[in-house]
Amino acid sequence: MTAPSAIGPYSQAIKYGNLIFVSGQIAINPSTNEFVNGNIDSQTKQVIENIKAILESAGSSLQKVLKVTIFITDMKDFDSINAVYSEYFNSSLPARACVEVSNLPKGAKVEMEAIASC
Repeated sequence: MTAPSAIGPYSQAIKYGNLIFVSGQIAINPSTNEFVNGNIDSQTKQVIENIKAILESAGSSLQKVLKVTIFITDMKDFDSINAVYSEYFNSSLPARACVEVSNLPKGAKVEMEAIASC
């Protein structure tokens, strides 16, 4: 798989009926399983690439995403995240929530989880 392994006692994703629930993803490089401590743009891109890889391995795609939840440590990054996000989600726009949190694993600036259909 071209997505990183889970960093804790959880599954990358669970398939239930015709839905896929993707666990929260941070910017982990799947080749090294190391955190990518870059700017918000590079972290956001890596997060979405990881979600994309998980979905594709489960027989789905970003175009089938129904809902995304975004967790960010600084709401000032909202516009930058949206710019990268819109490169991936431009024709099929899922429902979405974005919340600011005080901290994320490994000092990440952004984490995303997704629900998609198969």
